[in-house]
Amino acid sequence: MDDSGITTVSQIKKLLTASDGLKLKSASRDEKYHWLETVLKRFMFFDHKRDERGLLRKYMKSMTGISESQLTRLIEKQLLTGEIKASWSRRNKFSVIYTKEDVELLAETDNLHERLAGPATKNILGREFKFGDIRYKRLSGISVSHIYNLRETTAYRFKALTISRTKSVQVAIGKRGKPNPDGKPGYLRVDTVHQGDLDGVKGVYHINMVDEVTQWQIVACVEAISEAWLEDVLEAAILMFPFLIRGFHSDNGGEFINKQVAGMLGGLLIKQSKSRSGRCNDNALVEGKNGSVIRKHMGHWHIARRHADGIHRFYMEYFNIYLNYHRPCGFATISVDEKGKRHRTYETYQTPYQAFRALEKPEQYLREGVTLEGLEKTATAHSANGFAKLMQDAKTKLFREVLPKGAQTFRNGGLVKKFTTEHRREISCSSYD
Repeated sequence: MDDSGITTVSQIKKLLTASDGLKLKSASRDEKYHWLETVLKRFMFFDHKRDERGLLRKYMKSMTGISESQLTRLIEKQLLTGEIKASWSRRNKFSVIYTKEDVELLAETDNLHERLAGPATKNILGREFKFGDIRYKRLSGISVSHIYNLRETTAYRFKALTISRTKSVQVAIGKRGKPNPDGKPGYLRVDTVHQGDLDGVKGVYHINMVDEVTQWQIVACVEAISEAWLEDVLEAAILMFPFLIRGFHSDNGGEFINKQVAGMLGGLLIKQSKSRSGRCNDNALVEGKNGSVIRKHMGHWHIARRHADGIHRFYMEYFNIYLNYHRPCGFATISVDEKGKRHRTYETYQTPYQAFRALEKPEQYLREGVTLEGLEKTATAHSANGFAKLMQDAKTKLFREVLPKGAQTFRNGGLVKKFTTEHRREISCSSYD
C-alpha cells in the first residue's frame, strides 16, 4: 500500500472513517517495521497533541494488525534509537559440541550392543577412537550423563532400533498388598526353599506355608516348582490346615503367580495376593520360618529330586505334627511409643495349636469334618520331647536314604555331615536340633 499522499492528521481521520477494516499486507515483519518508522517520521508523531497521536496510533494499529502494547514498545524504540528494527534474543546458550553425525554414531553403537548402560557405552566409544576410527574423536570424551541426553534427541530416535525404556512386567494375577487378617486365622504366607544344586542339577524344593495369626505351619516337598508339580501339592497342603483358608500371600515368583494356581485358589474361594515392590517385609513371617525351621532341620546341602516323595511323607507323618503341636513359637506384643515408633517384644511362647485354642470361639473357624476334640487328641498323644524323639528318629532314617554313601556318620545319636568330594563342608549335629 502506498500512502505517501497522506500527509495530515485530518486525512487520516477521514481515511479511518471511510475505510473501516483496511489492513496492510506485508511480506515480512521487517516491512511492517519499516512502514511504521516512515509514518512516525512523516507525521512528526512526537510533535502532535495527545488526541492527534491517538488517531495516528489507531491508524498504524489498523494498518499493521500489531497489538496496542507492541505498538507502544515500537514507538518507544523509535524515540530512543531513531529507528525500528527487530531485535534478537541474547540468551546464553551452550555451544554445540556433538553433531548430528555423532548422534548417529551413538545410535549405531547402541544398535550393535543392544543399548548398554551409559558407562559401558562410554567405554566402547573411547576404545573405538583408540582403535583408530577418528569419527569417534568427539564421542570418546563424552560424559555418561550426556550420552543419555543424546539418546533423547530426534536424530538418535530416528536411527535407534529401540528407544523405549524397560517396562515392568504386569501380571494380572493376585492383588498387590499386605493381607490384614484382623485377628482371624486362615491367611497364609507362602514361599519356596530350594535344596541346593550339584553339578548343575537342581535339588528338591520345599513348600513352606504359615498362617499369619496362629503360625500354624504346613511344609511339603516337590521335585520341581513348575505349575504341573505344584497345583495338586498346594491344594492337598491347604486342606491339611484345620481351619478354613481365606488368603494366600506369596512373593512375585512364577511358581505361585500363574493361571493354574490362581484357578485352584479360585475354586477354593481363597483370595490371592502378592508382595509389593520395595516392601521386603511383606512376606517376612514365612521367610523367617525358612531359616529357623526348614534350613535348621534339612540343612543347605543338595538332595536329589528322586527323594522328594520320601521327604514329603516325612513331613506329612511327623514334621508337620511336631511343628504345630509340640514346637513353641514366639508371638510378638506390639507397643507404640510417644513418637509413634512400633516396638515388638516376645514374651508369649506357645505352639500353633495353643495359639489357635486361645482364639475367641475357635470352633467357628474349623473346616468341615475337623473338631476341637480331634485336635486335642493329637496334641496330647505324645509329650513334646516324646514326639520330638520320634521325629528325629524318622529324620535320621530319612537322611540314611537321601545322603550318598560315605557322606554320613553318627555322633551321640545325631547325624553329622562329613567331608566328601560332593559335599565339601561339615555340618554339626546342632544344625538339626
